[in-house]
Amino acid sequence: MLLLPEFLMRGLIILTIPLALTGCIAKTALDVATLPVKAASKTVDVLTTSQSEADQKRGRQIREYEECVGREDRRARSENREPNYDRCKKD
Repeated sequence: MLLLPEFLMRGLIILTIPLALTGCIAKTALDVATLPVKAASKTVDVLTTSQSEADQKRGRQIREYEECVGREDRRARSENREPNYDRCKKD
């Protein structure tokens, strides 16, 4: 079995480390370069409401109003009075 001398082995390791680290450095540089774009994109996403989000919010408001109307109907029926729908805020 042929063994490489110790100094040759160390030289080989020293030469391969920079090649291995090149990928890490390139990845870090890419991350640093794309960071402002990602931050701006996230800010725009937080500040704007998509149409589907607006639809969901409006649907939730309608559902909550209809639930309130139903509760008021049941209360009024149990108390033998006319329902007062002003208790349910309508947006």
